[in-house]
Amino acid sequence: MREQYRTPQLTVADLAPEPIEQFTRWFKETATNPAIHEPNAMVVSTATTDGRPSSRTVLLKHYDEAGFVFYTNYGSRKGGELAANPYISLLFPWHPLARQVIVTGRALRTGRDETVAYFRTRPHGSQLGAWASHQSSVIGSREELLARYEELAARYPEGTQVPVPPEWGGFRVVPETVEFWQGHENRLHDRLRYVRQGAGDEAGDGSGDDWRVERLSP
Repeated sequence: MREQYRTPQLTVADLAPEPIEQFTRWFKETATNPAIHEPNAMVVSTATTDGRPSSRTVLLKHYDEAGFVFYTNYGSRKGGELAANPYISLLFPWHPLARQVIVTGRALRTGRDETVAYFRTRPHGSQLGAWASHQSSVIGSREELLARYEELAARYPEGTQVPVPPEWGGFRVVPETVEFWQGHENRLHDRLRYVRQGAGDEAGDGSGDDWRVERLSP
């Protein structure tokens, strides 16, 4: 199975000075394209300390100059792997536009205040689900999961405030490279990658760093 991509050329001159601005340009185009379901869906890849990788699809919930934020259970597989090895990759697969964005960097836990503020915006059922599921742990049956959920729904009915689970929170991915991939026919794709230059600030979010752009062979 093969498809020829016929899209405009992507040149260095087309790019924004820094990757977050360029991501914003592409994300706005993606978000208005009806062919793309959940444009904020991204493949998150982590690895153990001995290099065994794992991947899953997660929703991006926020991004700015400091990085890309998603939320999860810290006791999950990805949470455990990131605690031991903070290096991470994000992949946004925008196939109908023949585009991908690949981010590599380090994952840092968000502050508790930021986590609580986001948790309050989640639908009531999703808040209960964060308590009901001990993510990545083995479970005997779906009925067991649903029973836990129903117990929580009785304890915290609609309209009541659900506390934030202590093991639940966010990760901010501080990018070290951000690649913008545009597909072309004959597999002569454009791959332009921003690479961070500089040590970043003491907080480790990389603010104030410069970026260089390099073209990669497809």
